[in-house]
Amino acid sequence: MLPFIRKDLAELTAYTPHPGTASAESAQSSMVLDRLDTNECPYDLPAELKQKLAWNYQQLIETNRYPDGGHAALKEAIAQYVNESIPVPPLNKGGLGGVTARNTAITADNISVGNGSDELIRSLLIATCLGGVGSIFVANPTFSMYGIIAQTLGIPVVSAGRKPETFEIDLEMAKKAIDQTENPPVRVVFVVHPNSPTANALTTDEIEWLSNLPEDILVVIDEAYFEFSQNTLAGKLHQHPNWIILRTFSKAFRLASMRVGYAIAHPSLTAALEKIRLPYNLPAFSQLAAEFALAQRQLLLAVISETITERAKLIAALTQYQKLQVWPSAANFVYLRVKADDPNSAEAEHKQIMQQLKTKGTLIRHTGGGLRITVGSPEENQRTCDRIGEILT
Repeated sequence: MLPFIRKDLAELTAYTPHPGTASAESAQSSMVLDRLDTNECPYDLPAELKQKLAWNYQQLIETNRYPDGGHAALKEAIAQYVNESIPVPPLNKGGLGGVTARNTAITADNISVGNGSDELIRSLLIATCLGGVGSIFVANPTFSMYGIIAQTLGIPVVSAGRKPETFEIDLEMAKKAIDQTENPPVRVVFVVHPNSPTANALTTDEIEWLSNLPEDILVVIDEAYFEFSQNTLAGKLHQHPNWIILRTFSKAFRLASMRVGYAIAHPSLTAALEKIRLPYNLPAFSQLAAEFALAQRQLLLAVISETITERAKLIAALTQYQKLQVWPSAANFVYLRVKADDPNSAEAEHKQIMQQLKTKGTLIRHTGGGLRITVGSPEENQRTCDRIGEILT
């Protein structure tokens, strides 16, 4: 380790995206891989849309100029899209005394845009916990990047478990972990809605717990899979200035290569994020692609109904195997585990299944003590079921 590098970094492992993809392709270059390990949309942008996007790039973007550093047009478009998902509360008679649409509508001031949600997570941690003033709380298994990014910043990670039957957060354990954590106290709570890798949405009890957390704790609700669950807490943001919702264009909008994420929060919080993010953090083409995707959202999001149908088929097919425990899903992926009395034995089988599927041409993710399978195209899903059947029978 170089003498000027922080010693605690020696204990960390660099994040490896697309685990195993490169080696699989190099070893079997003639095999077409079904990439069901990263929860992307199985479909690229339609060719005609790519052509229009390329034309817009040629006409609108000067590559010698910096991009819009304030993301003004994109923020307006995102705010309009978010508002579509929030029911407008009715006015009281006479329009007085009630919560009006003006109070609850999302505007550009409520939006912050990042180079992927990862940048927003990092900015939130810098704004809240850096300098030894705070730690974060997560309920495992969950999205690993919360803990990874916190550790790279030297921020402690406090965790609790989930109920093994449903993967709901063990709220008693969570409350105890937060109450007992001092020097530094928990300043940020991270949840995913629905959770990754287990695909379960937040319950009423979990939402009530989040609602009752002290206002000096930031609650980060990651809605990366909102388009598949159609379940959002954005309508409650006006009641909770300590809440922030994260979303992404990498999943349903098919823009994983563009790295566009966004946050929805109280203007005071988004203003803090604007102070922290790097200048010109989002390339002009990424901004253009995100605006273009929003303008074409009816076309791009039409495939979600297929994903939901295929998700049900995949769950039904996998549930037929007595050896597997498969959970319901509110996302574009399915989570399962091998039934075994010995956890070590189950983990060994998980790794074996993942490796055997990789050999056959299907990439899935081994995470959180189980296997996560992205819902792909109908053809990919059928191959997945056939290959798992070959392995288990």
